[in-house]
Amino acid sequence: MLARITVARRLPALSSTALRAAYSTGRVEGSTASSKEFSKKERAHEDQYARQHEAEQLKKLREQIEKKKQELEQLEQEHSEISKQQ
Repeated sequence: MLARITVARRLPALSSTALRAAYSTGRVEGSTASSKEFSKKERAHEDQYARQHEAEQLKKLREQIEKKKQELEQLEQEHSEISKQQ
């Protein structure tokens, strides 16, 4: 019995908040950002933004291609007119 008392005296006293934190299975502050669900959602938003940005870039490139095609057709017509005149 004496051994039990000396062991109890050697253990540091834990406050009630420390006990709750030690035995708590809930999340701690700031754990939302490190959770898997949050990471998946954040990655999904980033992927959506990247796809949208790429789609806008492709649209601009297609518009530029159409303008260049029209310009090429106009230059070919001018060339054919000049060659007919000579």
